[in-house]
Amino acid sequence: MNYIEQYREGQKFTGTYLCKDKKVLKTKTGKTYYALTLQDKTGLADAKVWELTNGIEEFDMMDYIHCEGLVTTFQGNLQMNLKRIRKSQEGEFDPADYVPATKKDIEEMYSVILKYVASVKDSHMKKLLERYFVQDKKFISAFKKHSAAKSVHHSFLGGLLEHTVAVTNLCNLMTEQYSTLNRDLLIAAALFHDIGKLYELSEFPSNDFTDEGQLLGHIYIGTEKVSASIAEISGFPVKTASELKHCMLAHHGKLEFGSPKVPAIMEAMALHMADNTDAKLQTMTEIFSNAATGDGWLGYNRLLESNLRKTWSKDKES
Repeated sequence: MNYIEQYREGQKFTGTYLCKDKKVLKTKTGKTYYALTLQDKTGLADAKVWELTNGIEEFDMMDYIHCEGLVTTFQGNLQMNLKRIRKSQEGEFDPADYVPATKKDIEEMYSVILKYVASVKDSHMKKLLERYFVQDKKFISAFKKHSAAKSVHHSFLGGLLEHTVAVTNLCNLMTEQYSTLNRDLLIAAALFHDIGKLYELSEFPSNDFTDEGQLLGHIYIGTEKVSASIAEISGFPVKTASELKHCMLAHHGKLEFGSPKVPAIMEAMALHMADNTDAKLQTMTEIFSNAATGDGWLGYNRLLESNLRKTWSKDKES
């Protein structure tokens, strides 16, 4: 099959893709059109159906659809202008081709997680970490394959694991630079900070918000899970428990970004900065990989609040 990442502007677009999202909208003149998000294992594609002709058959969100059209661009990003759509039949596609996945080795990444768990010296904190990352086989299996987001960054199989490793690596570097940081607390907070995503988002191929996720959010859910586990560990220090939960509650940094608390201790601030750094840089990585051109300005991005452009290569400068 032809994968989304292989398409370039001006090419004809044809193949079966998962309709991840479907919106029925109207133009300024009142004309109805479809705004779709298509998915395969290489990523997502923005697609539009401007003309609702007989060539556009009935289909719903989460259907596998066979599409024909032309690859265009809009504000520097590729967009699929679809002319024909029909629901694909069983046998025409392999569902495995429609699950985007990390390009990194999952077992290698998880070995990094285990090394960080083993490096924690505080006995209570290590026991808490081992409950999840060593002993709980169901949690481990889910953690390895879950995404870290519905969209924006790390929205692929293994994304939660990849993001957690990156954030923990950054936190570890901070402990080497700033000796006042409590390493055990920060490493544990980094490993735990997004485990609520396992309950906030459904599994692939839907990878969408659950009812629990919509009502509570991953920050509260994850903190609640860790709090319940702490209560089962005899002698777990109350102050340590409060600091760990504070780090989790404050890791988005600001109230307007979904944090129930603003960082009040150094470890919470370090976790927030590490989480934000990886989220922002991965977002830019994914934007540039989906860009129509390699070196042009991409226009204003509302998430990053900037007009974006990739760094020029040396041969471009010369």
